[in-house]
Amino acid sequence: MSRHQRIVVLTGAGISAESGLTTFRDSGGLWEGHDPMQVATPEAYAHDPHLVQRFYDARRAALSRVEPNAAHHALVRLEDALGDDLLVVTQNVDDLHERAGSRRVHHIHGRLQSAWCTACDARHPWDGPLVDGPPCPGCGSATLRPDVVWFGEVPHGMDVVEQALWECDLFVSIGTSGTVYPAAAFVHWARGHTLELNLEPSAGATDFAESRRGPASRLVPEWVEELLD
Repeated sequence: MSRHQRIVVLTGAGISAESGLTTFRDSGGLWEGHDPMQVATPEAYAHDPHLVQRFYDARRAALSRVEPNAAHHALVRLEDALGDDLLVVTQNVDDLHERAGSRRVHHIHGRLQSAWCTACDARHPWDGPLVDGPPCPGCGSATLRPDVVWFGEVPHGMDVVEQALWECDLFVSIGTSGTVYPAAAFVHWARGHTLELNLEPSAGATDFAESRRGPASRLVPEWVEELLD
C-alpha cells in the first residue's frame, strides 16, 4: 500500500477498552444496576437529570485513571507520516486519542471533557462534576449537561465524515460493534478498500473487504507498520 493514501479510521469502544475503560456492552455491563442505554437518552435526562449527571461524572472521573494504549500511539505514528491524509473519526467520548498525540480527531458522539449549556448554546472545556449544577461560565445559568450525543440525537459533523469517506482510498474500522448508526453504515459510504480490525466480528463484518481478528493493541501497530514499511 502507498503511504500517500487518504485514509479514514473509525474507532469504537474496543480501542478504549484495552486502556481499561468499561464499554458497558460486555455481559453484565450495568452501572449501579442501570442499563447505560437507558441513561444515555434525552428522555432519561428529562426524567432524572441527577442520575444521568452522576453517570457521566463517573465516566469523566475514570479518564484520569487510564492511559492511551499501543493502538492509540500507532495511529499517531500513522498521522505523523500521512498528515492531513489521515482522519480519525471516533465514536468514543474519551480523550485518549488526543493524549496519545493525535491531532486530526473527529468526535461524532461528543466529548466527556466538554459541557454544553442548553441556555446559551455555549460549549466549555470541563473536567469536574456536573451533578451539582455548576453555573455556565458564559451566561451563569445552571443548565450545563454533558456535551455528548445521546441516543436519538444527531451525531456531530456528519458532512465532514461523509466527504472524507467519499474521497478516501482506505476505510478502517477498529474496535466497533457495528450496531450503532450512522457509524455502522460508514463501510457502505466508503469508496475505497475497507478493513475491519476487531477482537470479534462486528455485526457488519461481512460488509468489509478484509477483516483481521485480535486485540487492537496488537493489530493496529502491526497494520501501521505494514502500511508504512
